[in-house]
Amino acid sequence: MKQLVFATALAIGSLGTITATETTPIFHDGIMEGIFAQDFSEIKIDALPEEITAALGKNFPGATIAKAFVNEEAEYKLIVTSETGENMELYADAEGNWLDM
Repeated sequence: MKQLVFATALAIGSLGTITATETTPIFHDGIMEGIFAQDFSEIKIDALPEEITAALGKNFPGATIAKAFVNEEAEYKLIVTSETGENMELYADAEGNWLDM
């Protein structure tokens, strides 16, 4: 009887260590830091290309630009307030094409 209890305890104890070591390792290659580290410099709103302001009026009627930024690749970041008062962050290239960032 002692051997049966000991064998059961040993079996249950060994299962706990197996499941504890099966955690998924975290892979970190630094790509996300590069994406979030894009430096945007603030510019005056009237310095935006006409294509961007035209695209904003076409796709987001009634929205107003609160702040504008540009990076080294001539990509623009816009802080925009919609008609309903909602703040949005939009990205566009110099030709007025919207970017997913």
